[in-house]
Amino acid sequence: MNYQLISDYKDNELYRKTFNDLAESTFDINFEEWYKHGFWNDKYVCYSYLDKNKVIANVSINKMDLIYQGNDYRALQIGTVMTHPDYRNQGLAQELINHVISKYEQDYDFFYLFANDTVLDFYPKFGFERVQESSFTVDATSLKKRNYKIKKLNPDDESDFQLISRIVSNRVPLSSILDVKNSEDLLMFYLLIALRDAIYYIEELDAIVLYEQEEEDLYVLDIISTKKLDIVEVLGFLANKKIETIHVSFTPEKNKYIDAAYIIETEDMLFMRPNLFTADPYFLFPATSHA
Repeated sequence: MNYQLISDYKDNELYRKTFNDLAESTFDINFEEWYKHGFWNDKYVCYSYLDKNKVIANVSINKMDLIYQGNDYRALQIGTVMTHPDYRNQGLAQELINHVISKYEQDYDFFYLFANDTVLDFYPKFGFERVQESSFTVDATSLKKRNYKIKKLNPDDESDFQLISRIVSNRVPLSSILDVKNSEDLLMFYLLIALRDAIYYIEELDAIVLYEQEEEDLYVLDIISTKKLDIVEVLGFLANKKIETIHVSFTPEKNKYIDAAYIIETEDMLFMRPNLFTADPYFLFPATSHA
């Protein structure tokens, strides 16, 4: 059966709604708030099949600017790969991925994506190679603790939103080993939707920290600042007597307090086409850069 291929339809209310319906039923994610705030821009493009004005399958691309080992790269991240249950086993996702690769291959340094263990054999069909990422942890008891009040931010509060927007729009990369640049649009997706309850502000550093605590473990998902910061110093503001281990969900600069190890088990496996990350054994794409 022939379906209509559509793309870049974010401003079409009907198509956007059916896309959001499929995303919500597949991933429990809705992009509407992101769109209404103006952060769904031309860097995030959906390629979808349409049947009777309803999005039935999708592959999205996110145009990324990356730093790896101090060098700049243009990369294309593939995400939001989904097919409505009634239309599966027709090869629709495969057709869309092939379309995206053919369209963008000459314009970008590499493609990459994150996937779970149910599709380990799927993406290598398109030339993707599974690449092992790393975890970064810090013994919280070894840190010099800074007793300073940390304010929780609410993106629905106008003054908090203005503060968030100022810092995000002027952020500088955390690491020259691996980081993203010019990613305000994607970062605001996390701040408005996925991590809206994990936003904290350290006034002394004029920095935003995204973190969640689970018993003795603290998970730092991102540090957003308009100037280069010493990550270990920032972690000192977060450490307290209850926290034993701090997990950093991005690639920090090398530091004696930060331990690196390969990730053995993960729900988000990295696939690259081609794999250009061979210079440093330990790296991790920022959690807030996953599209």
